Amino acid sequence: MSITARRRPADHGWFTSSRSNNGNQCVEVRFEGDAVQIRDSKFRRNPMNHGLDEPIITVPATVWTAFLDCLLARRPHPALTTEHAADGSTTLRHAATALHFTPAEWEAFVAGVRDDEFACV
Repeated sequence: MSITARRRPADHGWFTSSRSNNGNQCVEVRFEGDAVQIRDSKFRRNPMNHGLDEPIITVPATVWTAFLDCLLARRPHPALTTEHAADGSTTLRHAATALHFTPAEWEAFVAGVRDDEFACV
């Protein structure tokens, strides 16, 4: 059975948790068919990154759904890994791509996961 990634309610484009600080710096997600893309909004706001390729993690919706389940259960996921630093920041990794989030960004994302804002249907 295929899972099509679609935000509830149906939306288009990148979105963040309703718990994020006005979308200034946050985990951003976009559903594209059967894939889910994740990026860090800070990348585009940093002038030093002008002209660089933006790091984006893309995974199948089934991997995303399993990752969200693992996150809520506080279990590691084999493909989307999280590393928590002593300062409270979190790095999300998939293959060679890593996204770095501040404690507030990650907390807002996890709160959105708890509120079912990132579910695939």
